[in-house]
Amino acid sequence: MFSFTIFIQFLDIFQIIDHDKQISESISLTSMRSFMEILVFLVTFLSLGTIGLSEEYRVGEAPWRIHTLFSTECNDYFDWQTVGIMHSYRKSGHPGPITRLLSCTEEEKKRYRGFDLAPTMEVPSMSRHPRTGDWYPAINKPAGVLYWLQHSEDARNVDWVVILDADMIIRGPIVPWELGAEKGRPVSQYYGYLIGCDNILAKLHTKHPELCDKVGGLLVFHIDDLRAVAPFWLSKSEEVREDRAHWATNITGDIDGTGWISEMYGYSFGAAEVGLSHKITNDLMIYPGYVPRDGVEPILLHYGLPFAVGNWSFTKLDHHQDGIVYDCGRLFPEPPYPREVKVIEADPGKRRGLMLSIECMNTLNEALLHHHIARGCPKPKWTRYLSFLKSRTHAELTKPKYPGGIRWLNEKDHEEELIGEAGKPYPKIHTIFSTECTPYFDWQTVGFMHSFRLSGQPGNVTRLLSCTDEDLKHYSGHDLAPTHYVPSMSVHPFTGDRYPAINKPAAVVHWINHAQIDAEYIVILDADMIMRGEITPWEFKAARGRPVSAPYGYLIGCDNILAKLHTRNPEACDKVGGVIIMHIEDLRKFSMYWLLKTQEVRADTEHYSTNITGDIYEAGWISEMYGYSFGAAELNLRHRIDGTIMMYPGYAPQLGVNYRVFHYGLVFKVGDWTFDKAKWRDVDLVNKCWAKFPDPPDPSNLDRTNEDAYYRDLLSIECGRTLNDALYLHHKNRNCPDPSKLATLDEVVMNKEKIYRKFRNIIESDATRNSSNESNDSPELLTPPASNQFSSIRIWLMVLWGACFLGFVSLLLKVYVRGKKRKSKGKHYKSKKRSSYSALHDLN
Repeated sequence: MFSFTIFIQFLDIFQIIDHDKQISESISLTSMRSFMEILVFLVTFLSLGTIGLSEEYRVGEAPWRIHTLFSTECNDYFDWQTVGIMHSYRKSGHPGPITRLLSCTEEEKKRYRGFDLAPTMEVPSMSRHPRTGDWYPAINKPAGVLYWLQHSEDARNVDWVVILDADMIIRGPIVPWELGAEKGRPVSQYYGYLIGCDNILAKLHTKHPELCDKVGGLLVFHIDDLRAVAPFWLSKSEEVREDRAHWATNITGDIDGTGWISEMYGYSFGAAEVGLSHKITNDLMIYPGYVPRDGVEPILLHYGLPFAVGNWSFTKLDHHQDGIVYDCGRLFPEPPYPREVKVIEADPGKRRGLMLSIECMNTLNEALLHHHIARGCPKPKWTRYLSFLKSRTHAELTKPKYPGGIRWLNEKDHEEELIGEAGKPYPKIHTIFSTECTPYFDWQTVGFMHSFRLSGQPGNVTRLLSCTDEDLKHYSGHDLAPTHYVPSMSVHPFTGDRYPAINKPAAVVHWINHAQIDAEYIVILDADMIMRGEITPWEFKAARGRPVSAPYGYLIGCDNILAKLHTRNPEACDKVGGVIIMHIEDLRKFSMYWLLKTQEVRADTEHYSTNITGDIYEAGWISEMYGYSFGAAELNLRHRIDGTIMMYPGYAPQLGVNYRVFHYGLVFKVGDWTFDKAKWRDVDLVNKCWAKFPDPPDPSNLDRTNEDAYYRDLLSIECGRTLNDALYLHHKNRNCPDPSKLATLDEVVMNKEKIYRKFRNIIESDATRNSSNESNDSPELLTPPASNQFSSIRIWLMVLWGACFLGFVSLLLKVYVRGKKRKSKGKHYKSKKRSSYSALHDLN
């Protein structure tokens, strides 16, 4: 194979010489024959030299018989991803050629400027489906692969194909036979959230649901297997995408319930159709922010999810329309340095995960730096960060990696998504939070869901939405989160007591009894929380019979007569709340006690006083919190109380503690800036484009003389910024108009409104003057209802427009008549002139 490559290169040289007339004329026939004799000798020698090559490099296994594919579209979003994956491909030592499958419409090609970013095969765009008109760009991946198989010369000269996503960083060579790939046994990464493989979705869309594998991200095929599965991959993607009746989160696992992962199911169902059984692992690919298994080096970083290191974070969706590839010298915001990561995280395992996060970001920025230089951009000014990217430290951290001992998941049980230190699978988690059908809870939901996505929290999330039937008729926030609808108990059905806080335990009871829950542990949070990191039972040591929660020291009722009145086990009453991590079986037994005890404490109005409950308002508002503590005490559920899970912004944090939740239930401030959630109770921040909270101060302006106050204010600013970031992304996803254009339109509207007000004031003053001349016998006519006022204004406007029209018509008539008179006068004058001229002629 090597000798054949050299032979082709010599032939290319010969053709170049042959086509250059000046050179070819100077070369004699004898010298040409000598050249050919040398060439034949070299080819023969090299061919003989390949006979002794090892079995490893025979046809079908040699690195040049591998081909890598990734799919993109004609836009800036995919261009910076292309620069990143191509740079990492060159650094990693990954064997074989690589091809970008570029899906573009003819109109997009006219504007596109990134054709030179990677070896490219242009494929027809299916973003807008030619038959259904459905907008679904993800289908371009299977469509592009099928097109490549049918039209590319490379596809006819390859044995193994590696398929990646554009938003990946390659850390080391992906060699199929070293990974254990076989014909009929492709290698892939486990995607546990594809729960449709286990339910009705698979039964509807494949004849072999038992063969459905939850895989994706990385795909390593023999070419024959890819040829077999590719047509089914495309057709099944179309089929699942059109099955809108089964897009729900509890069926697909898609937290947005929009059918976006139809292409992933298309692959799994297509592979099941042709009988492909995968070798599945969790060790080859990792999302930045996750922690890899000890002893294993992931060779792919998939930055499809938001990730954070300390106060720094990165979300690829923030750069959806970012032309950073074409902006000389511009990089993404620099992440913390390796030395800073050591300070941020003391735990070696978690620190390793954070190091992968900064490696991903540094590789992307290094790729942009090299790309700008290659494009002829001016040499960037020296900065500490640029110096680091060129340093030996960075080079050492990003040198090619090799996966080591890969653990293959059990074919019969692929649920081992996360593996603990003892080698046992981590349990599944489901996060829930409770809200109501109001604008107040809608903006909290937007903030919560944004932070949930950033946090890396494993498992699914569900909003428990408590609404009356009347509320639901007018409610517009159904798409804000995966939702379980529950009847509202804000007004108690028996007592008539208005107490919306009871909706939390009532909603949990309803959910636990009506939803299909595929999780071992439930994490219960409040809507007015911002997640900053993972909340897992294994980290906080939750166990069956031993839930974990945050301290609520003000629940003094656990120590006095209140507990003795409302629980048989007052000594088991724990002062906890806010964050709850509980085993599903404990929650099944406990949830009804939570609801009943809440009703019981709420009805005990005699003991609302502050010295008994700790409630400074003495309004029984924290009855639900006591309902939780007393209900748990009834079952002797003793909590592991952890003060590092949650903090209130504005409180002084413990230095070195990585709090996982901000609970902004209390007022907090930084300097003159204040945030009080209660002031935004009736403000619709979700449905008004670009609405947001007042921006918190810039962290660079904080006083650093007091370290405790500095970190307190820094966390408060982080909370405020996260809420505003969430609202910004929400409005952006809702396709709100450009804010700059919106400001211009607002000015126009305001100016028009001023004119209208001025005009209306004139009319109203005239009406007032007229009415003063009338008799006062009918006083009710002096104060007509609003509708009559509006009607009178409308009548005046119509009269004014009529007068203007009549005036305009009379003016036109006047001009017309005057013009006609002038015309007739002009004719008479001309005839007189002509007659005078004729008389003069006669005289002459």
